[in-house]
Amino acid sequence: MTADPETPLRADARRNRDQILAAAREVFATQGPEVPMEEIARTAGVGIGTLYRRFPDRDSLIRAVARASFAQVLDDTRSAATEEPTAWDALVRLVNRSHQLQASVHLSLTSPRAREVLHGDPEIEESRDELLAEFARIVEAAKAEGTMRPDVDAGDVVVLTAMVLHRPPGALATAVLAFDRAVAIVLDGLRARPGGTPAGSSLPGRPITVDDLGASALRGGADTAAGRRPTR
Repeated sequence: MTADPETPLRADARRNRDQILAAAREVFATQGPEVPMEEIARTAGVGIGTLYRRFPDRDSLIRAVARASFAQVLDDTRSAATEEPTAWDALVRLVNRSHQLQASVHLSLTSPRAREVLHGDPEIEESRDELLAEFARIVEAAKAEGTMRPDVDAGDVVVLTAMVLHRPPGALATAVLAFDRAVAIVLDGLRARPGGTPAGSSLPGRPITVDDLGASALRGGADTAAGRRPTR
């Protein structure tokens, strides 16, 4: 009989499950969710039988990784909002840690199979909506305190973050450097100059809100990052 991944686990079984989820998140982020299950088991340091006892098929593993990723990012967002002295500091913390979103972005945006698996998942949809609402509150607070340029909104930041998360080609060290530089450039562009004025030239159109993104949150940024123009 196959174990239900949601049933209470003994300490050793819980440890195995956590190792598998951590390994799957890492491998999905770098290679995508179609990677062989044997590679995930090897990275987790468990046997393939142990993996299949906890996750009987790839779809159940994809779903578990996505749920855990969104839940972790939501917790991080709430912690940043309460622990950092300013909303801008909270935003900087979140954007700098946005690589934690990479597994979720790969799962929910770049794999047709994963999109099909995750479509309509109530737990993921709830986490996504709560995450966008928390993020929007931080952005509004940063604008109110005068640290973020006033002509942007949370949707703009979400799309920019999704674009930054697109893994650049090249060696790992170069990819990490590229990510760090892209984050610094994005934050510099978002920050208000003395007196609350925008950082640079005026932006076209109007600010993009999270309501504009709706259920396809992050999709436009990911499409652009992958070289595809969003559909209008």
